[in-house]
Amino acid sequence: MAATFFSRLAKGAPLAFSRACGGHSSSTSGVFGVPLGAIAAVSGGISCYYYVSSSNVAHLEENKEGTGSKIALNPNKWIEFKLQDTARVSHNSHLFRFSFDPNAKLGLDIASCILTRAPYGEDAEGKPTYVIRPYTPISDPDAKGYFDLLIKVYPEGKMSQHFASLKPGDVVEVKGPVEKLRYSPNMKKHIGMIAGGTGITPMLQIIEAILKNPDDNTQVSLIYANVSPDDILLKQKLDILAASHPNLKIFYTVDNPTKNWKGGVGYISKDIALKGLPSPSDDTIILVCGPPGMMKHISGSKAKDWTQGELTGILKELGYTEEMVYKF
Repeated sequence: MAATFFSRLAKGAPLAFSRACGGHSSSTSGVFGVPLGAIAAVSGGISCYYYVSSSNVAHLEENKEGTGSKIALNPNKWIEFKLQDTARVSHNSHLFRFSFDPNAKLGLDIASCILTRAPYGEDAEGKPTYVIRPYTPISDPDAKGYFDLLIKVYPEGKMSQHFASLKPGDVVEVKGPVEKLRYSPNMKKHIGMIAGGTGITPMLQIIEAILKNPDDNTQVSLIYANVSPDDILLKQKLDILAASHPNLKIFYTVDNPTKNWKGGVGYISKDIALKGLPSPSDDTIILVCGPPGMMKHISGSKAKDWTQGELTGILKELGYTEEMVYKF
């Protein structure tokens, strides 16, 4: 039954606002019962990997705020999480659900990500080395006992190929959270988003946080670029969210449209940005997440030390300042 539910979730089947998977229930949730997420190397322009040889024992920790609730993540230790199920989303993208103590939360803030690592050979001294990648879960941060990653599998992707090889019952080592943009309700009147491919994942994390909070009046405008209509991840979910929430507007554009495609065609241009994003303002912020080429075109790449770096590209040309743009 759980496998059937997860398969429907991957295909974007509308399941209303329930979250009845794995014995958990709630009155508020994402459109698919349990919302999902991931910031792969391509999604945030983060294409580097690291080799390390340290290893730590995992354990659940009590919430430092003193609430008594358990937190599964630890920012200082690698923790093993067991793969519960997988499902195909597109020809090269998959959902992965990992489980842990059903009484614990993962421990993510909006918007933050996790680090994953996998063995990758040995160093000169014979000690194990690892490839490390960041991902943004798209599951509800308040969910207990599980988290979901949406990952695009690349032929030469060291970590994505490792994920593709996993079977239910296998484990992945995770550390975090790693804070990105600290979101708070109504922090800006209007948020513009530009996403490419799996760059949708941190955007979805923020969108769902806004839409499930009746006191958050933030307007959201998303421009989502992909190679083809078939590459648009979780499109049905996004469409249902937009149809049921007037404060969410979405514009899709693809490089290779099909005969019946009714959205935009081609790269994100100045004209598309002008029509799809809020105007430059102190009460506006533009979030950008996508492959390196898209990032360079839209906002400029992040700095070599992974700080925000200089704002360039079409956003600068349209009058946005570095304070108005955040690069994931």
